[in-house]
Amino acid sequence: MKRIDERDTMFARASYREGTAQYEDYYRRNPEKREIDDELRDMPNLCSEETSTYDEVVAPFVESGFKVLGQIRHLAEGTEGSKRVEAEPREITGRLKKLLKYLGARDVRVTPMKEEYYYSHRGRHEENYGERVEENYRYAIVYTVEMDEKMINRAPNLEEVVAVTKGYMDASIIGLWGSEYIRGLGYPARGHVDGNYLVYAPAVAEAAGLGEIGRHGLLVTEGEGSRVRLGVITTDMELIPDEKKKFGLKELCSECGICSENCIGIAIPREIRGDRWQVEQEACYRVWRRVGTDCGVCLSSCPLSQEVGRRYRGRLRDREVRREMLEEYRKTYGRRNYIREPLDLMK
Repeated sequence: MKRIDERDTMFARASYREGTAQYEDYYRRNPEKREIDDELRDMPNLCSEETSTYDEVVAPFVESGFKVLGQIRHLAEGTEGSKRVEAEPREITGRLKKLLKYLGARDVRVTPMKEEYYYSHRGRHEENYGERVEENYRYAIVYTVEMDEKMINRAPNLEEVVAVTKGYMDASIIGLWGSEYIRGLGYPARGHVDGNYLVYAPAVAEAAGLGEIGRHGLLVTEGEGSRVRLGVITTDMELIPDEKKKFGLKELCSECGICSENCIGIAIPREIRGDRWQVEQEACYRVWRRVGTDCGVCLSSCPLSQEVGRRYRGRLRDREVRREMLEEYRKTYGRRNYIREPLDLMK
């Protein structure tokens, strides 16, 4: 797998401002993207008054969450302690998993790191734009945090982005605390959190066996479906990797297509291109800027995000079981399980 350049991600491209060194460098190398990116940047920002979901009380709550995330992202890195605690790999792996779950992780798994999981270059922030990613730690501790089902089922309304912001915050605190803990034991470690990733988290999570990457380009777990945020801690501490496991998601996504059917921006492909599905990130991001949230309709419409999907857990490798589940989903929810009335949080 070719390493992804973070400069090409939509989050990074949306941050480039005309007249800056990043803007001039990126569009000199990618002139075909300038027009569409300029157009997207001219649209209203997420949670702004011009968007269709704006609420003067709740929208600033989301903005304040991301402001805090920006203030703490530098804590992802640090120097390990001078005194190393000698730990038996199996024991420390088990204890780390328990501690991270206590902090709120839904599932925690370990995988050996590969070069291809790292971004090739950094792209989100002016201070390190264009830097080559040189980190080469041996292991990744990968974890999920669950997002509230009812909040996600209000997508694309503000409740959804509140849940997503909380998910990023939860994942960040776990990653920052966990990586600082490992450094305190005398081992190098780095947290990968919102706004400060060196890794492409879905690929690392899939390798660790937390789930599989779905048609919408996001990790899908067997228990929570698409209602998860990811966190990663990379380290050279000797750990015991988990086995990669598949539960039938690729087959389910090929047969399902409900996220594509519900996609407001027509950004999720109906057909696979090459060896994987590829979301049209510009079309997806256009919806974000129009509605004022990160949309999340695909998170909600994934059958495994709902109670119906959970009832079939552990059996999805069977084609007939998948067919039965999709029929039950359609019968129960129609197109998707959308909660029409605002939740108490909005009142």
